[in-house]
Amino acid sequence: MPESSPRESSFGRSYARVGPRMDARGAADHRRRLVAAAHGVVVEIGAGYGATFPFYPAAVTGVLAIEPDPLLRELARAAAGRARVPVTVEDGVAESLPAADASVDVVVSSLVLCSVADQSVVLAEMARVLRPGGLLLFYEHVRSAQRVLAAAEDLLTPLWSRMAGGCHPNRDTPAAVAGAGFTVQDLERFGFSVLPGNPRLAHVLGLASKP
Repeated sequence: MPESSPRESSFGRSYARVGPRMDARGAADHRRRLVAAAHGVVVEIGAGYGATFPFYPAAVTGVLAIEPDPLLRELARAAAGRARVPVTVEDGVAESLPAADASVDVVVSSLVLCSVADQSVVLAEMARVLRPGGLLLFYEHVRSAQRVLAAAEDLLTPLWSRMAGGCHPNRDTPAAVAGAGFTVQDLERFGFSVLPGNPRLAHVLGLASKP
């Protein structure tokens, strides 16, 4: 869920309707694979309606889930009650995580880094809370590797960002992760059509570590 949405967000209502349809088309399996390596103490940014919560493995001792949108946060709290691992849902944004320095084993981002105002600020905050060797697990839609599609994304981004809660479809998020000092250990690129009739857009599942 976009981290920079206004507190009373119409996008939050839209996402609560559209998100489960995305999950049914394959996003749920992407989320399951995303958190397979999660363990210990986890912070999840932009948790939305709690779509990742059912998939956290038993190796996770606790999840602190951050969600700024009031509607989505309440849905996430309901989902947390059904999770197999302890999940606490709090108001907050990725730019200022309520966790101490080097106190977290894993940070999870699921379709969020496209929408934050400044990726470098958020990635620096992730690095701050992660222990040395800690993991950043990210599932994001990213800039197309095809030049024509990438150019179209550049043209559409200003309008799309205003319509879709700050989402930027033209961001090269893996490059931003590496540029923030993380070591990208695993990266899977794939096309995914989030809704019927939509084109297959570039997505990634990634695992990066803090040195």
